[in-house]
Amino acid sequence: MKRTKFTESQIIKALKENEQGRKVGDLCKEMGIHQATFYNWRKKYLGMDASQLKRLKELEDENMRLKQMYADISLDNQMLKDVLSKKW
Repeated sequence: MKRTKFTESQIIKALKENEQGRKVGDLCKEMGIHQATFYNWRKKYLGMDASQLKRLKELEDENMRLKQMYADISLDNQMLKDVLSKKW
């Protein structure tokens, strides 16, 4: 997963400024991002505060670690099955 160079508080601040009437184009120029990035943030994080966003990031990281652990264990399991199924 690609890491963002913006903190949760920066993302929330930009979304709040947009809600208060600031133009998307101006915010994007100031932050150095593409408008599509801003709209993706808005779609994903609208209505969240900084603590909720931080918790979401933690859960996503944990989910990624658990998926990796499952993949490793599945691979080990398959290798063991292959070894045990061979005739000596």
